[in-house]
Amino acid sequence: MKRSLRLHIPFFVATRIVLHTMFRMVYPFLPVFSRGLGVDLRVLSLALSIRSVAGLFGSFLAFIADSRGRKTGMLFGLGLFTAGAALMALWPAYPTFVITLVLTILGNFMFVPSMQAYLGDRVAYRRRGLALALTEFGWSLSFIIGVPLVGFLIARWGWIAPFPVLSGMGLLALLLLAWLLPRDPAPDADRPSVWDNLQRVLSYSPALAGIAMGLLFSSANEVVNVVFGVWMENSFGLKIAALGAASAVIGVSELGGESLVGALSDRLGKARSVAAGLVLNCLAALALPWLGQSVSGALVGLFLFYITFEITVVSSIPMMTEVLPAARATLIATFIGATSLGRALGAFLAPTIFAFGIFSSGLAAVAFNLLALLALYFVSAYQRETVPGI
Repeated sequence: MKRSLRLHIPFFVATRIVLHTMFRMVYPFLPVFSRGLGVDLRVLSLALSIRSVAGLFGSFLAFIADSRGRKTGMLFGLGLFTAGAALMALWPAYPTFVITLVLTILGNFMFVPSMQAYLGDRVAYRRRGLALALTEFGWSLSFIIGVPLVGFLIARWGWIAPFPVLSGMGLLALLLLAWLLPRDPAPDADRPSVWDNLQRVLSYSPALAGIAMGLLFSSANEVVNVVFGVWMENSFGLKIAALGAASAVIGVSELGGESLVGALSDRLGKARSVAAGLVLNCLAALALPWLGQSVSGALVGLFLFYITFEITVVSSIPMMTEVLPAARATLIATFIGATSLGRALGAFLAPTIFAFGIFSSGLAAVAFNLLALLALYFVSAYQRETVPGI
């Protein structure tokens, strides 16, 4: 790996901790934000669905990384994130909360595909699983470090306290990125347009199958993700500090999943790693009601559910970077947009499904995962002969 990448990857990890803390802090503290904003769970779930749908449009903005350059895409994303977090710090109210969720997810969905395309351009496919898995540590560390910090800030200064802190950290990341990364090359006159690249993606069967796969396994995760904080609070009376600790347990499980993918996916093949993650996630989802008869058992169940989901996600990313290299950022952005749409679907369905208990949530996750496994078969069938190690 190039020396410059050894510096860039830790920076990407730190930046993603900030971005994903904003995204993820809503889930464990859903009751806290609900009380602070004066709205009930269903209204707040609607805000999460709006955020997820907005993420789909964020994938269109991320096409800038194919047309204008990877660094430009990352800078634009961090600018949107910083503005969104600052808005909530200045005008705390439910409508502002929705706007903040939309702006920060747009920023997130601008930054991440641009960053992944940047690494895809510079790291050989045989080593890309490791490089991208390392950057995914930002996702798990946001639960290990970021969410417990949010819990501390809320407990000490109130539910609004995380927003000015995250806005300031986003601004710092933007300034460091502008200084650290090399300038984008001047765009070629004959470079394909946004719509040319999008047409390539939407007319290529393996790309469409991969996009469907991302939508489905994200829906599977979200039907549990949205309700786990409510489930833990209702079942065991856990309060803010304990919910933060539960989030840290989930973060550790995701860190373990990312570490496993980094160590094994390049050797086993990316598609095999995705398939293993989907099957194991089904088993973990079915085990949640049985394990959830005690606090420790529920935490074990969530650990298994999230580590297997993380194996699925982190293995899928390097696989998708090589499905259509000619429009790499566009495909990654569309794939991530599909996962956002899947989260919107899962968030919309989650309260209704959870009304029948956590077992129903687990069954819904299994159904979505099995459909994702079918979509994975089509991706790997098309790509097996053309991309070694997929």
